[in-house]
Amino acid sequence: MPAERRDQMLSEHGPARLQVSSPSAKGVAIMRVLRAELGIDLTSAKVVLRRVVNGDYSGTLPEMERVARKLRESGVTAVATRP
Repeated sequence: MPAERRDQMLSEHGPARLQVSSPSAKGVAIMRVLRAELGIDLTSAKVVLRRVVNGDYSGTLPEMERVARKLRESGVTAVATRP
């Protein structure tokens, strides 16, 4: 999604958060999905994983729903929620 459209969606609708359950047992699976979906390296995936586990990772609702769906396909219980 282009950055301008993403910013517009965030200002109009607010952010959504990615929530996962039992993240400690699924850390490797979560990082694998984050790397594939976000196109990031291992170091960045570790940083994003910490943000996800802390409930601190957010973006547009469509972005968070896409990542949550991919996580569920990998066996991780995940949802996108609005604060």
